[in-house]
Amino acid sequence: MLYRCLLQIFFYAGMDYFIELFFSGLTRGSIYALIALGYTMVYGIIGLINFAHGEIYMIGAFTAFIVATVLSIYGFPLVSIVVIAGIAAVVWSSSYGFTIEKIAYKPLRHAPRLSPLISAIGMSIFLQNYVLLAQTSDFLPFPTLIPDFAFMEPVAHIVGSTDLAILVTTVIVMVALTFIIKFTKIGKAMRATAQDRTMATLVGINVNNVISATFIVGSALAAVGGLLIASHIGQINFYIGFLAGIKAFTAAVLGGIGSIPGAVLGSLILGLTESFATGYVSSDYEDVFAFSLLVLILIFKPSGLLGKATNQKV
Repeated sequence: MLYRCLLQIFFYAGMDYFIELFFSGLTRGSIYALIALGYTMVYGIIGLINFAHGEIYMIGAFTAFIVATVLSIYGFPLVSIVVIAGIAAVVWSSSYGFTIEKIAYKPLRHAPRLSPLISAIGMSIFLQNYVLLAQTSDFLPFPTLIPDFAFMEPVAHIVGSTDLAILVTTVIVMVALTFIIKFTKIGKAMRATAQDRTMATLVGINVNNVISATFIVGSALAAVGGLLIASHIGQINFYIGFLAGIKAFTAAVLGGIGSIPGAVLGSLILGLTESFATGYVSSDYEDVFAFSLLVLILIFKPSGLLGKATNQKV
């Protein structure tokens, strides 16, 4: 009888821990998805990887940090701070994404594929050092923008209010993005440009505007991710975009680069893998499990989980 009671206690305690890790993984995956969508949208349109995208995420977090700090000093209500900081982060990051496309990509539109790749890496390093000089190399405390919800109190030890806010926001963003891509004029133009850029031009689509719009949308999503994860972790510095960008790129490749559902699926798998590896093995092996998963996918399914293999003429 005592053995059975102890077994039940360990079982239920283990289930609580499992559920906690599961929701933690979903939270990680949701953030990766917001960033990975920018990678996969740009790749789907122009066939290149924007390696400065992680820095856009970082700039969004810093913008929200500065705006939220100033508004807090002047005593604005928390709801107003969240809304204004979020809008400022989205607008400012989108302007950076638009500028990066014009400076680092558009002049190299017809250059060899290696040229815009190197240009994007250079832009990434430039933005890192720009923020380093403008701010500091130290970690800065990010204000808590999401309060504890009263209805979450019974399960607060498993799922926090910030986790719930991240999950709900990510779902809303995904639904909105799906609607834009499938049912709006710019979304149809994006799909046409991704399918055949030359034919899209011939039927009257302004390809340059479509590419710029893709960078703007992707940057806006990264800014939302920057605001949410910075509030969740509680600190930021100039280097947060590098690792987040690498992880999001890994998620995009895992799901199938160029596939929007694939980016979401890959992000969730990566987030869950990291969470369970951290919880059941060690946090020291978090990145080992994540990138080992990527290696296995590239070996056995190079196009990703939902990606389609393409034939190229050589």
